[in-house]
Amino acid sequence: MSSNPTRPQETNVAGDSEERIKRFLATASHDLQSPLRHIAMYAELLLDDLEETLDGEQLQSLRMIMEKAQVAQRLTKALMSLAGGTPQVTPEEVDLQALAENVWGELTDETATHDATLESQGLPSIRTDPALLGLALRHLLTNALIYRSEAPPHVGIAAEREGTDWLIRISDNGMGIDPAYRERIFEPFWKLPKEGAVQGAGLGLTTAREFLTALGGDIGLEHSDASGSRFVIRLPIA
Repeated sequence: MSSNPTRPQETNVAGDSEERIKRFLATASHDLQSPLRHIAMYAELLLDDLEETLDGEQLQSLRMIMEKAQVAQRLTKALMSLAGGTPQVTPEEVDLQALAENVWGELTDETATHDATLESQGLPSIRTDPALLGLALRHLLTNALIYRSEAPPHVGIAAEREGTDWLIRISDNGMGIDPAYRERIFEPFWKLPKEGAVQGAGLGLTTAREFLTALGGDIGLEHSDASGSRFVIRLPIA
């Protein structure tokens, strides 16, 4: 019986892509650890030295710098563990509503997208790793802001129980995804074509899926057309 001549090549391509992802994540995460550690350390020193001389708004800003640096440290450690093939998972009770609002606030500030709106009322608390889930949400919400239509970006997040899983749906009113590209959006280093878009590494959805897999879940594109796209995250309840 003859063998499929394309299968070894396809396997090699997939393996090469996976190794490139691991090298990229390991290098980037390692290089970020030192500056992030110093940012958090100096912010803490300034708080200790200047707490009594700063006003409330200044103190809040300094605390925010320290907290965000510490969050970034945890995320880069998670990326390094992913690159090593064994993502570190630390489950705890997570207020999904607060997590979504925090990620959204950071992204709209960073991108100066002040016309964007988020609809996410009444999201539940779930037991999972907040750093890994937060990073997955960040990638999805970033794409919703980048691949926007002419209308102001609007994103909706809803969650429901289905059997032993949580289903978290993230919908947007963006430009949609051409049917020709829908099978490729989770490929590493592949980017959806968009004129004028800032080109990243093309690993957003790839790493989001990897983190969600580490949490025992998955992600998929549930719907997309000219009115926008809807992704669904599946996570175990327990």
